[in-house]
Amino acid sequence: MINSQRLLETFLELVKINSETGHEEVIQPILKKKFEALGLHVAEDRASEKSWLGANNLICTLPATSDNQDVAKIYFTSHMDTVVPGLNIQPQINDDGYIYSDGTTILGADDKAGLAAIIETIQYLNDNKIPHGQIQFIITVGEESGLKGVKELDKSLIDAEFGYAVDASQPVGTTVVGAPTQMVINSTILGKTAHASTPSEGISAINIAAKAISRMKLGQIDQYTTANIGKFHGGSATNIVADEVVLEAEARSHNDQSIEQQVAHMKEIFESTAQEFGGEAKVIIEKSYPGFKLNDEDKVTQYAINSAKELGLTGDTVIAGGGSDGSIINTFGIPTVILGVGYEHIHTTSERISIKSLNDLATQIVKIIELVAKS
Repeated sequence: MINSQRLLETFLELVKINSETGHEEVIQPILKKKFEALGLHVAEDRASEKSWLGANNLICTLPATSDNQDVAKIYFTSHMDTVVPGLNIQPQINDDGYIYSDGTTILGADDKAGLAAIIETIQYLNDNKIPHGQIQFIITVGEESGLKGVKELDKSLIDAEFGYAVDASQPVGTTVVGAPTQMVINSTILGKTAHASTPSEGISAINIAAKAISRMKLGQIDQYTTANIGKFHGGSATNIVADEVVLEAEARSHNDQSIEQQVAHMKEIFESTAQEFGGEAKVIIEKSYPGFKLNDEDKVTQYAINSAKELGLTGDTVIAGGGSDGSIINTFGIPTVILGVGYEHIHTTSERISIKSLNDLATQIVKIIELVAKS
């Protein structure tokens, strides 16, 4: 059995370390030291050369035990950053068996529960001399700012046939086998400034943007696709006709044709509406992350399903509505599914995770490693 008390203490320690996304410079060296102390070789990439990342990604390699050199090489990944508000987190253990923050911050179980389970897994393997193949643990920065850290990951440092992102808001034992493509659509609407008392002398960028949004298909587009305007900012004063506003939007879908049509629709509406009212729309479209879909019969998925069932967990597979670091690593040609971690209400001050979920997660990771070694 894993050491439940040690696992809990590791989790509580990690969530107290400030690591809001883009500011991972405090937690990263702490994690590096922990992995090195457990006997892993730790490599860093050069991700922090990008101004929006606070530290480098860590690629931590646990060598195969002596009789398991031919076992399939696998990896697990988890991210060290959190969303805001994530400073000075004070975890609380309640009588219901859940861990919460004090209500003024997030808890940070996303994804420090994954980190804690990984660290406990390594300690368990070492303490009990469990046979295993080579395992890498990829600990990323910048996941919560649009997977920016993993996009800078030096993939030449990865040596694995398949792997698992320990980072899904699903019950432990559930495996995410698919996720959508996300496209980001940023539109700058340009008008003409004037005093608010003489509006006919100007062209309101806010008015153009409002009309464009009213004409646009948003929300649930079809069974595969959603679209949303997330941010709208611009203007300078109530007595000035705004000559520029910026809209930040997204579309995500499990269907390539559907998302292409939705993005083209949003771009056309911005541009045609601006032209109609004498303004201009500058639209920039970027793919934030690609979608992926693996099958239940795939080897990587089978290990996840079987490990869950052997532990009395559901073994369900689901399609997710969002991306993870696994979305990017799948593009490296390394099949990756996402393990349910069991955290709830993530990205809110009501975030929580049960102690049982922590224990089940570490136990499942150990079981996957054992099953791979036995095969």
